[in-house]
Amino acid sequence: MATLDWAALGGYFLVMLLIGLWSHRRVGDVSDYFTGGGRMPWWLSGISHHMSGYSAAVFVAYAAIAYSYGITVYVWAFLPLALGTGVGAWLFAPRWNRLRRRYAVASPLEYLAKRYNVPTQQALAWSGALLKVFDVAAKWASVAVLLNVFTGMSMTAGILITGVVTLLYCTVGGLWADALTDFGQFVIQGFAALAMVWVVLDRLGDGISGLGTIWHRLPEGHGHPLVGPYTATFLGAYVVVKLFEYNGGMWNLAQRYMATDTPKAARRSAGLSAVLYVVWPAVLLFPPLAAAVLLPDITDPQKVYALMAESYLPAGLVGLTLAGMFSHTMAMASSDANAVSAVVTRDIIPALVRGARNLPPATGLLIARICTVVFITISMVVAIEADHFGGVLGIIVGLVAAVMGPISIPMLLGLLPLFRRCGPRAALSSWGLGLLGYVLVKFVLDSADQTLVIVTPLVTSLVVYVAVGLAAPEPDETADAITAAVSGPDGDEEPAAAPQAQPAVPGSTG
Repeated sequence: MATLDWAALGGYFLVMLLIGLWSHRRVGDVSDYFTGGGRMPWWLSGISHHMSGYSAAVFVAYAAIAYSYGITVYVWAFLPLALGTGVGAWLFAPRWNRLRRRYAVASPLEYLAKRYNVPTQQALAWSGALLKVFDVAAKWASVAVLLNVFTGMSMTAGILITGVVTLLYCTVGGLWADALTDFGQFVIQGFAALAMVWVVLDRLGDGISGLGTIWHRLPEGHGHPLVGPYTATFLGAYVVVKLFEYNGGMWNLAQRYMATDTPKAARRSAGLSAVLYVVWPAVLLFPPLAAAVLLPDITDPQKVYALMAESYLPAGLVGLTLAGMFSHTMAMASSDANAVSAVVTRDIIPALVRGARNLPPATGLLIARICTVVFITISMVVAIEADHFGGVLGIIVGLVAAVMGPISIPMLLGLLPLFRRCGPRAALSSWGLGLLGYVLVKFVLDSADQTLVIVTPLVTSLVVYVAVGLAAPEPDETADAITAAVSGPDGDEEPAAAPQAQPAVPGSTG
């Protein structure tokens, strides 16, 4: 890279650190650290939700699919995000917000101790935290691939540099730092991505009309919505997985809804994110799609976006593009770190150490920051060994997407009155048998069918949760009260002057 490119990349890292330091002044306790004190504007929450939803894997794994298969990656990987988030804007986003307002929770799992019981909460917390380690590791590995192409830097060095910078700003500033850096990253990514699209259209030779004329120049099948291993069944399963994942199963995204001041703001936040999922991935994926025409002989499709940037962009814009690629990874990883830290601090530690929930604010904040450091460190170590776990796409699709259902179904459906009689037996059976289904298909049967790997744990978990709830209902007054409280009515649309005086879910662990 040229000097201007290094300057652009260095400036990006400096801005991220300065935002973290500024955000540090807004963090006075654990609530500020994990949910922004419930003061986050809906538009900032929406952009942060969107930026936290995907990473540099877009420019590596998903770009490779766009190059090799065409538009199918947009159809099965990103339209489900828009659909799931749009549905969640009405079904789940307001409920997460009411949960914080009415019970002063700071973690998405904090309510589960009374909605079900402590063992259920702990099962979901431990397994979900472990899954997040691998999920974030895949993101570090993605950005390291890009750094390797642009600079020749080793994978290990790339992982360590990205992880350490992220660690510094998200540990200092908490959710406010995450959201504000997400916004800055969104702006940077916008300039970089639009510049790449403009250059690609120029290379195609048709100007803006190239958006309409490229389709007859693409390889056979690249214009089909579902091709290769990406079947209609795979798409259907992915839609259901993402409905749960992007409305709370991915804990950091639930935090964005909790951080707004009212249920209405949370709904608007989800709506904005859903619209962005329709528009922005199409912008990001157009260059690797067009690369099938412009650069048909690339041997490693994972490097297609980086190779295009190096070949087509002038000095300065290459560094900005790399910064934009960094932005998605750092946005997602920092928000995941914050969410996992919330779960460990508010759910796991209080179950292990008596009195941990009643620590002084300064001590609780220190523990939260230590948990963030530990999580990011472990995920970087796993990222260095990512190839042993199936590589970037293998982790994202073969592990995260497949296991997300059993972890998120009891948590999300537990918010809905329709499932209020589904108690601990339904939740633990759903979680355990869903994970068992994944193990059987993936490791016992050694199936290479991605559709089967994703569908089996998802369907198993969903069917078991509903069936056990119907066959062995566990009516509980506390569960009824929680589902009723988070379901409205929306007489609380005005911002609360202060957090409710209730404890964090009455009678929870601590």
